[in-house]
Amino acid sequence: MSALDFAGRRVTVMGLGLQGGGVEVVRFLAARGAQVTVTDKRPAEQLRESLDAIAALGVRTVLGLHREEDFTTAEVVVANPAVAPHHPLLVAARAAGVLVTSEMALFLAVCPSRVVLITGTQGKSSTTHATARLLEESGARVHLGGNIGRALISALDDMRPDDLALVEISSYQLEALPAGLGPCERVAAVACVNVLADHLERHGTVADYDAAKRRILDLAPASATVVLSADDPRVGRWPVTRGNVLRFSTAPRSRAPLHIADGEFRLGSETLGRVADLRLAGEFQRGNMLAALGLARALGAAPASLARAVVTVRGLEHRLQDLGEFDGHRVWDNGISTTPDSTVSALRSIERPLVLLCGGQAKQDLPLGELAALARERARAVVTFGGSSEALAAEFRAAGVPVCATATLREGVARAWGELRQGETLLFSPACASFDEFLNFRDRALRFREHVQAACGAPTR
Repeated sequence: MSALDFAGRRVTVMGLGLQGGGVEVVRFLAARGAQVTVTDKRPAEQLRESLDAIAALGVRTVLGLHREEDFTTAEVVVANPAVAPHHPLLVAARAAGVLVTSEMALFLAVCPSRVVLITGTQGKSSTTHATARLLEESGARVHLGGNIGRALISALDDMRPDDLALVEISSYQLEALPAGLGPCERVAAVACVNVLADHLERHGTVADYDAAKRRILDLAPASATVVLSADDPRVGRWPVTRGNVLRFSTAPRSRAPLHIADGEFRLGSETLGRVADLRLAGEFQRGNMLAALGLARALGAAPASLARAVVTVRGLEHRLQDLGEFDGHRVWDNGISTTPDSTVSALRSIERPLVLLCGGQAKQDLPLGELAALARERARAVVTFGGSSEALAAEFRAAGVPVCATATLREGVARAWGELRQGETLLFSPACASFDEFLNFRDRALRFREHVQAACGAPTR
């Protein structure tokens, strides 16, 4: 069946969701004449905003449960990427001969623009954002979306063949692509910045998580540029059989094509920008910028244009974001952190004496040893909060770190503020998922800011 041939077809959308992706794929299908059934295990009151957005489309809804017949009697099932491919209802649909696909697969099949796909455990949002900014400053027309924001399937009518669609793509979205999906001719470039331990509650093992990330290579045709980290031991082992490979490294005297030398970002002998012009906090952002510069150069941006554009790239919210100085204390919001590795990176980037505030819902099987050891070196004290507060505190305590466990984020902010000494920094970097108390990491970070302002008002500098 053609990706555009939905007229009169019975299509089940599994998972309307709260973030807009489900809404946009329903609109896409309805506009093409599909007979759409939307099914979600949440009740209507929890989905009110999403339901209101599709109310005029005439779709059928089944809420509060999933029914097997909605899957086995459909012609197509479009599953939310939050649903694992081995879900029993998706298995039953495939056994009944039903095509099981995803919003991302549909987008890739019909997108008229050149597509750039970027993934990684840490830094994929920053790299995607930086690449978009560099390309825009170089005169390209860019559409930014995927996991970073809007579902680009909603922007198809505005896309032109020479435009660039920059897509941040997660392991969930990659794993949800139909089995056997091969190269997409509109894909101009793919990139992976790293693969660290994460999402084991979904993928089971780091090896399976790595395999999900590696699916990005399947989408690259021979004409594509493939930008990969040379510093990441997992990505460094990826076998690449198609595309023009550009590896990047921030290591001193690296031989990777994309590297740093004499204070410059370089591709071979070309200078793409100065490190001193980078306005992103954290040394880890150098690797993200290298990947972004390599992508932009491969997509046609001139070196001189890129060198001028580096200074224009600003950080995304909640990614080691400097909130200012409050009563003599610098406050950093690294609310994007949902893993120990990401908090390790943040700790390495903050030089001043600090108090670390972390906590939430600890992810399955993610080791805390490196975080606890580095906190002993870099943090004078740690305050934990949330569902895993006591377990986290025990890890820090065993490593010899002064620690205080609190129940909620509000209590954690108050205690951390009280722990600060003159001139010390507060680093908010949770290292855990947010779902014990909050809707998502962004909701948690915004509540953190509210609690800080409630405690000490507006920043003094």
